[in-house]
Amino acid sequence: MKRALFLVLLSGLVFLTARTLPAQEHEGKTEAATGAKSEKEESFAEKHELELKIANFVILAGLIGYFIGKNAGPFFAARSAGIRKDMDESLRQSQDAQARASAVEQRIANLEADIAGLRAEVDKEIQSESERVARHTADEISKIQTHAEQEIAAAGKAARMELKRYTAELAVNLAEAKVRARMTPDTQDALVKGFVQNLK
Repeated sequence: MKRALFLVLLSGLVFLTARTLPAQEHEGKTEAATGAKSEKEESFAEKHELELKIANFVILAGLIGYFIGKNAGPFFAARSAGIRKDMDESLRQSQDAQARASAVEQRIANLEADIAGLRAEVDKEIQSESERVARHTADEISKIQTHAEQEIAAAGKAARMELKRYTAELAVNLAEAKVRARMTPDTQDALVKGFVQNLK
């Protein structure tokens, strides 16, 4: 509203100034045509032309100064407040950015420690797993050895029993062969008679 009023007054002043100068030029032309009377008016206009221009300038400058003084204070105060607000916002954003950067740096520092911890934990798990696999392998080898020993012992026992059976069979066969070789019909009769007497 104030700006609109200021612009209206400023245009009015410019319009009046623009009308004064052509009017003075027109008066100069009419005075030249009318003679001596116009020379007096022309000399008055020429005499006061500079004063009129100065008066117009002073009025214009006064109005501009008045409106600038009236509107400039709040404008510059609002502008200063806006700049101050922008500066505070920039400072806050800068502090936020620094805080985020610090947090990221802290995470990076912690990340290296976390990576070192994970590596140590992985190494420990690998070593533990290796030991477990070694124990399991040793247990399996021990079981296989025990089983093999048991199978060898069982095979040995079976072989010894087979050998004893075979030896006994051979001994019986040998004895049978010897008995048959010594057995005569007289011996058979004597044996049968002895057997029958034992039965009585």
